Amino acid sequence: MTDRDKALRDIEGSLDRPSAARVYDYFLGGTMNYAIDRAFAQKVRAVVPLLPDYMRTSRQFLRRTVRRCVELGVRQFVDVGSGLPTAGNVHEVADEVRPEHDVRVVYVDNEPIALAHSTLLLAESADPLRHKAIAADFLRPAEMWERVAEAGVIDLGQPLALVVNAVLHFIRDSDRPEAALDHCRAVLAPGSLIVLSQMTNENPRTEQERDNLAALVAYYDGTTNPAQLRTREEFARFFDGWELLSPGLVYAPAWYPDETTVFADAPSESRVIGGVARKP
Repeated sequence: MTDRDKALRDIEGSLDRPSAARVYDYFLGGTMNYAIDRAFAQKVRAVVPLLPDYMRTSRQFLRRTVRRCVELGVRQFVDVGSGLPTAGNVHEVADEVRPEHDVRVVYVDNEPIALAHSTLLLAESADPLRHKAIAADFLRPAEMWERVAEAGVIDLGQPLALVVNAVLHFIRDSDRPEAALDHCRAVLAPGSLIVLSQMTNENPRTEQERDNLAALVAYYDGTTNPAQLRTREEFARFFDGWELLSPGLVYAPAWYPDETTVFADAPSESRVIGGVARKP
């Protein structure tokens, strides 16, 4: 069985519940989603009408942080929970910044359908010597880093950027995400960067918005990815001792906004927080 055949088989076998990755793809205008995902998306959008814009905010934050990491000298990335491929993937952004095309990327996901689509995309449009997609679970970090190393793309002895974008709100505190991040921090070489973002429930403008955000979390209990929103104070611990780069831990639209940034005039309305930190 070829990699393409295996990928297509995995896609067909992963459609029993809505997937956060496919809902994300739907809201971003992608085509890698199914009726079960679209029905769920319409249900949650009725509760939180700006949810598609929050997801656009996360994707734009990814692109801006990748661009900045490359400008700071990073030449290798590990994108954890990379989800379904859509416009502005890490390797595409990096190659736009570096016409030398010398940036290496490993995409990591534990969802079969996301990995399958990533495999198809990379087989058709990427450089197999520099770009790989692997199956691994962020919450089993020792195994994850073994598989990253086995991919033969990343040199763990050199600085890299670890991207965990729009993922941590799908990992509850009971699953101890800080332990997985502690392991990652120990593995990474000095000078490495970590890019983190997630949705927040901090400072809702009204009690109705507070209730709607709680309802959103409850809806996601019925998907493959139960959710937990966090305040900035709760989220800050994930950077634990690393130097936050300017402008710090902020609402994502306030992180080096450009002319396309949604919520640039009112970052706190984006419901997305994030930052980039460097290992001493």
